[in-house]
Amino acid sequence: MASTTDGSTGAHAGTGTNTGGVSAQSYVHTLTPILAAVTEQIDGPIQDAADLFVTSLRNDGVIQAFGSGHSEALAMEIAGRAGGLIATNRLALRDLVLLGGEPVELLRSGELERDPSISRRLYELSAAQQNDLFVIASNSGVNGSIVELASVVKEHGHPLIAITSLQHTAGVDSRHPSGKKLIDFADVVLDNHAPYGDSVLDLPGFGKVCAVSSITAALIAQMLVAEVLRRLAEAGETPPVYLSANIPGGDDHNHALEAKYAGRIRRTA
Repeated sequence: MASTTDGSTGAHAGTGTNTGGVSAQSYVHTLTPILAAVTEQIDGPIQDAADLFVTSLRNDGVIQAFGSGHSEALAMEIAGRAGGLIATNRLALRDLVLLGGEPVELLRSGELERDPSISRRLYELSAAQQNDLFVIASNSGVNGSIVELASVVKEHGHPLIAITSLQHTAGVDSRHPSGKKLIDFADVVLDNHAPYGDSVLDLPGFGKVCAVSSITAALIAQMLVAEVLRRLAEAGETPPVYLSANIPGGDDHNHALEAKYAGRIRRTA
């Protein structure tokens, strides 16, 4: 059963509620308690997710990260960035074209993330090995490609961490033929605490504006990385971490560590 957090905590209950109009100040004021609610997971699901990270890394696994739409930002936060883990791979819908030989016209469809038929191919293109861990981000957690990929990941025996909005996913039906959602497959669920619809400010005549899920997902990703690196360092292990490619020696350092995972991690545009 997945480790999760209660989406009805006091800190979360006020998210998405704004009475100060639309402005930079009101956005920050509204965002602050949401970020606080996210951090309440540090002693629970974050620790459970870090367990899975460390186990995978110690067994020469790769962290496979995927998100479609704006949730791709989560995958970019985990895979291949300065200060982060070397053993990470970002999966993306465009892999179907760049690596899978599909025509570029495929990517012109705004409905691609809803298509469950693409997910087995995405998994095949990941070149995943037995000890790899998957992290899948989706604010709604119901689109076809997301749910199907989660299903395939568990079918192959990989641990799965889901990053989603528990409030939003509870309020919508699955778009997958099974009727299941991302959280139904996850070993650990991390709540990004975005409200239903993601946006948090009321703009009269237009409805809700200004989303938060990308910011809170990035916070979750960095909390995870920090906890994993703490554990490795305290165990006397050398953390396999990227240096910025924009400092002297950064490229040489990174390429030397990447060589261990040749053919398993990709750094495409």
